[in-house]
Amino acid sequence: MADYAVLLTKLQQDYNLCRKKNPIIAFGGSYGGILAAYMRYKYPNIVRGALAASAPIYLTAGLAPSTLFFQDVTNDFDKESGCVPLVRKAFDAMENAAKQGDYKLLSAKFKLCNPISDAAGYKHLLLWMRNAFTIMAMVDYPYPASFLGDLPAWPVKYACQQLVNDTAKGVDILTSFKNLAGILYNDTSSCFDIYEQFIECADPTSCGLGNDAKSWDYQACTELNTVQETNGVTDMFPVISYNEELREEYCLKTWGVKVRKEWPSIQFWGKHIKTATNIVFSNGLLDPWHNGGPLTNLSDSLVAVLIEDGAHHLDLRGSDPNDPQSVKVARYMEIEQIIKWIEEAKNEPCDKF
Repeated sequence: MADYAVLLTKLQQDYNLCRKKNPIIAFGGSYGGILAAYMRYKYPNIVRGALAASAPIYLTAGLAPSTLFFQDVTNDFDKESGCVPLVRKAFDAMENAAKQGDYKLLSAKFKLCNPISDAAGYKHLLLWMRNAFTIMAMVDYPYPASFLGDLPAWPVKYACQQLVNDTAKGVDILTSFKNLAGILYNDTSSCFDIYEQFIECADPTSCGLGNDAKSWDYQACTELNTVQETNGVTDMFPVISYNEELREEYCLKTWGVKVRKEWPSIQFWGKHIKTATNIVFSNGLLDPWHNGGPLTNLSDSLVAVLIEDGAHHLDLRGSDPNDPQSVKVARYMEIEQIIKWIEEAKNEPCDKF
């Protein structure tokens, strides 16, 4: 953020710009949304306002229940009739096979390129499967999209309908479950490489792949606190525990760093943000991150915009004929706030940056 602050100041100086005529607005979605809000916190002398879309600033500061995220993933799929009971049934079938040590069966049913042979391999298969639900919930857009994977329109509904239809036709539950995972991973080869398609890391909600995964993993150890877990009660997934102790152990072993649990909420204010101004926090209620951030107005200039039919930062994506009315309204509300910030800037002297 300091780099951006220096760059923006330099641009203002080089092009002879000023606050009155050239106010700067920060935009961002997801982690970018978090940074947009933080820019307004830290550099209000440079950034006039911020649109922080799908920015779970409370959760990533370690201020949310550890079961919140996957509970909301489950809630998304629970909107589709008959879906969650079948998901639970499929995970139960996986658990039963694993308890019997039948990793050969699981490897065959899921068509794994590298068959699993022990509890560690089975855990990775579970995480790979859980990740499919996570991604589909996050990008539950009303049109086909390639963000985080090539997915059809309304992938949650699509996946649930496929699972219900497959099982109704007599397809066994594990094969049906594998077919569901294929909606995200859509591997065109004859098998799934679960180690290439999912990387376990310090962030159980997913770190992504490649070098991006490594950098995010490091941030999840040093800057962001995304300790989330599944318990099989408030969510549809098997019990996969994750807590601060496990995070500390992993981060020390992997990166040689000591976790500072409280630092995100100290450095970036936690929930005590009412002294900030000119920030719009937008959240789609289909996004499993939405309960991790502000959902109500905190002041006249800290405004919450809710999108009933929106997934992860849908409002910042390009306009589409299939956009629901709720996101169209949200965009107008956001524009109104931005116009207000720009009008306020006109009342300031034209000081140079």
